[in-house]
Amino acid sequence: MNKPRLLAAAYGHFSIDIVNSSVAIILTLAAARFQLSIAQIGFGAMMYQMFAAMSQPLFGGLTDKLNGRWVGALGVLWTAVFYAAASWMPTYPLFITLLMVGGLGSGAFHAAGMVNAAAAGGKRSATATSYFFLGGQVGLAVGPVLAGALIGAIGLAGMPLIALLALPAIVLMFRQMNDALPAVQPTGSHLRSSRAPAATILLVVAFVLFILLRSGTSQGYATLLPKFYEEVGFSPAQFGLMLGLFNLASAFGTLAGGYLGDHFNRRTILVVSSIASVPFAYAMLHLGGAGYLVSAVLAGLLLNMPHSLLMVMRQELAPTRRGQAGGLVLGFIFASGSFMAWLESIAAESFGLLAVLSAVAWLPAAAAFFALAFPSSQRASTPATPSPTTAGDLTICIIKTVLF
Repeated sequence: MNKPRLLAAAYGHFSIDIVNSSVAIILTLAAARFQLSIAQIGFGAMMYQMFAAMSQPLFGGLTDKLNGRWVGALGVLWTAVFYAAASWMPTYPLFITLLMVGGLGSGAFHAAGMVNAAAAGGKRSATATSYFFLGGQVGLAVGPVLAGALIGAIGLAGMPLIALLALPAIVLMFRQMNDALPAVQPTGSHLRSSRAPAATILLVVAFVLFILLRSGTSQGYATLLPKFYEEVGFSPAQFGLMLGLFNLASAFGTLAGGYLGDHFNRRTILVVSSIASVPFAYAMLHLGGAGYLVSAVLAGLLLNMPHSLLMVMRQELAPTRRGQAGGLVLGFIFASGSFMAWLESIAAESFGLLAVLSAVAWLPAAAAFFALAFPSSQRASTPATPSPTTAGDLTICIIKTVLF
């Protein structure tokens, strides 16, 4: 495992997601200055995310052409510059335009960083990818807290200070992610990519539906839980802490999923973790106190286990276009999650947040059905390192990973 390259990719992910997760907070706190409506705040946050998401396949293709070099560091630098410059804009159209243009750098980084992280892992690509996403998830948890404190204290003048936090990551990536990626050795997953056209179409459809349904729960919860807990009667400090616990557990879920993906059949992990997440995602809506703590931690862990595995599986199916493949999947995860959360918010207007979120908690069970169409990643076990592969063995290992 190339630890310096992996550290650079994970640290870059941490830094860029501090910036990304601060945008919604910044737009909220800037509402008085620019006289923004709630709809304008929502539109600005959506456009920033869409610019970052939809550009990822394009930058993934560029990453493939440059063989992993330069794109990640330049992406973070691009975002930091436009993010800092936005703070000096006198009008909202200029402010949001610079933020959106800066979002392109996030798309460039995610496409390149993911490929570099997977390559750094060698044969343990799933584990390495999970460390990459762990860095991003921690950044997502830190960003709102940092922006709330800093921007709340000194206004938009704090944005350049947040941008400066990315400077060490940029330097590290220029040093450790500027050499060509190692060549990918063919595996069983690569060989199966020559399947019949009908089977390929079935696999693509199953992959899309799995991501759509899984994102419907994860992004729907991220978007609607703050409003739900506000309506229940919790203060911002209280539900901020509650959601922070859920997000932190999600970060370790990506790490656990990557570790398990290097030791077990990845398709089985996707099925078992998706089904197992349902009761805990449902329970965290209806329980308080210790019951909420336990259910939120387990829901966060299990819901996010598939994240890094999806990236690795898609890259292995297109080994010569790792950046484009990973960027396409990650961009679709973000875009489809935003779309599903929008549909769920419309439904909540008619049926209420509790009813909608309770129904959304069951979507991973439907996603597990489509995961059954995925190719198996079963590997032959050696006597020195036996690898249990049954669903029962995997369930026991998931329980051990979660609890210990």
